[in-house]
Amino acid sequence: MSTFARLSATAIAASVTSGEASALAVIEDTLARLAAYDAHQPQVWISRADPAALRAAARAIDARVAAGEHLPLAGVPFAAKDNIEVAGLETTAACPAFAYRPERSATAIERLEAAGAICVGKTNLDQFATGLVGTRSPYGIPRNAYNRDYVSGGSSSGSAIAVAAGLVAFALGTDTAGSGRVPAAFNHLIGLKPTKGRWSTRGLVPACRTLDCITVFTDALHNAQAVDAVIAGFDAEDAFSRPPSDVAISGRRIGVPRRDQRVFFGDVAAEYLYDRALGVLAAQGEIVEIDIAPLLEAARLLYGGPWVAERTAAIAPLLESNPLAIDPVVREVIAPGSAMLATELWNGIYRLAELQRHAENMWGEVDVLAFPTTGTTYRVAELLEAPVALNSNLGLYTNFVNLLDMAALAVPAGARENGTGFGITLIGPAHSDLALIDLARSYLASADLPLPPPLDLGDHMDTVKLAVVGAHLEGMPLHWQLTSRGATFVGAFTTAPNYRLYAMADSVPPKPALVHSEDGAEIALEVYELDFASFGSFVAEVPPPLAIGTVTLADGSSVKGFVAEPRALTGAEDITHLGGWRAYIASR
Repeated sequence: MSTFARLSATAIAASVTSGEASALAVIEDTLARLAAYDAHQPQVWISRADPAALRAAARAIDARVAAGEHLPLAGVPFAAKDNIEVAGLETTAACPAFAYRPERSATAIERLEAAGAICVGKTNLDQFATGLVGTRSPYGIPRNAYNRDYVSGGSSSGSAIAVAAGLVAFALGTDTAGSGRVPAAFNHLIGLKPTKGRWSTRGLVPACRTLDCITVFTDALHNAQAVDAVIAGFDAEDAFSRPPSDVAISGRRIGVPRRDQRVFFGDVAAEYLYDRALGVLAAQGEIVEIDIAPLLEAARLLYGGPWVAERTAAIAPLLESNPLAIDPVVREVIAPGSAMLATELWNGIYRLAELQRHAENMWGEVDVLAFPTTGTTYRVAELLEAPVALNSNLGLYTNFVNLLDMAALAVPAGARENGTGFGITLIGPAHSDLALIDLARSYLASADLPLPPPLDLGDHMDTVKLAVVGAHLEGMPLHWQLTSRGATFVGAFTTAPNYRLYAMADSVPPKPALVHSEDGAEIALEVYELDFASFGSFVAEVPPPLAIGTVTLADGSSVKGFVAEPRALTGAEDITHLGGWRAYIASR
């Protein structure tokens, strides 16, 4: 087994219960994994349990199993986001000035440990769970497990990476605006956000106490369901707890945003992968386009309305006594709540009630929603330059869910060329948690997704795929411009059937112009892969009237490729009927 192969909670528990393995052996393996990955991303953690304490906990589990006790999560190592209290470890919420050591663990932790699970540490997060990016922590920036140039997603950043990198079998996160779903999407994981109150939030440092949910990241649906079976249940110590009440939904009518309301922020890979996911879902039910404007209006209430004041209330003493201890971006988001009036709050409550009524009516038209988890992803450097605007983009499809009392389940839906994950989220009415897991199981069985790409252990290099249609083809006069840059041949393909090809007039050496056209045809091309620097130097040498744009291939995916300005067609010969440049050269 690879050092960083993902772990399965149910498989570990079954192995420990049967005596095939011991909890102590599992912990020894976990400690080895932690030590190995620390060399690559130590920023995943804020604190960890002492190895001796972990070994003692494992021996205690082995003794309980030997005594005949049934432990559904026997010996399973897990992590907890560091805004969830774990006795014996500091709770910081990623703010050293806020840190304290609780005497008792959160209810969720107590129930997991009673079931035999072992908490190995506290994971990094966007400070006070304010952010969807993972870049707002004084403990460092956990980066995407598959491409460290990109964000991990947040605020449950460390929890997602701990599972994706195979350090623990599952990890608890939290979710107010999407923090238990966005990191799942970016790191090819399952992210279960239960119905509000299904899992107790006693022992959780609040972000918005009326909206907060504890969540879980796992490698597979059955492991998320196993964790839910342990944690779900009424907690009299939590004022917002609700008894679980599982609601069945058929999932036959699948609500999706109207095409004119789908926003991907220029991410053509995300758009393609979402369309592909809808194709899978269409074989299982009826795709129903809905107007999502009311959902988006509800989403705006979270950060553009009075619910900001609820975040302010959660850290008001620190904000007043030591504001500089708070991350500047987090402070910028939360501080305005201090000036909000009670009238603003009540007006917001009234409007939310109206939007909730709309949502209730919506469930009469559709059974479940299937939205992109996010419309795009960003590099860490981009987020640091525009931390609020880009973070807001990532919450477009997530921010409304808790406000409108919905359950949500994020599942993988493919990978971008850069290795980062794209996901969809199935969203249902309150208490539809288990029904969503069943629907997701059917989707994943049909989607036939590839395994996640290799982890980025510091040796990853971003590359670009480039389509060439003429003088840069193998054996043609300008092919050397690719080989001299170390370009790797990916394969021979054709465009989608909506391009026309022209032989430009007076071009030396002869070159074609590829033009998008609704009455076009498939055009033969070759695709090469270059690193970013080589691609940049190549683009700098492309002469007008040619340019580099985006070309759609026959399978619906997109790559960079040669396109042409309108003046390229002056005196040009339409050679579309030949199907490609090689056929044209041969015809001469």
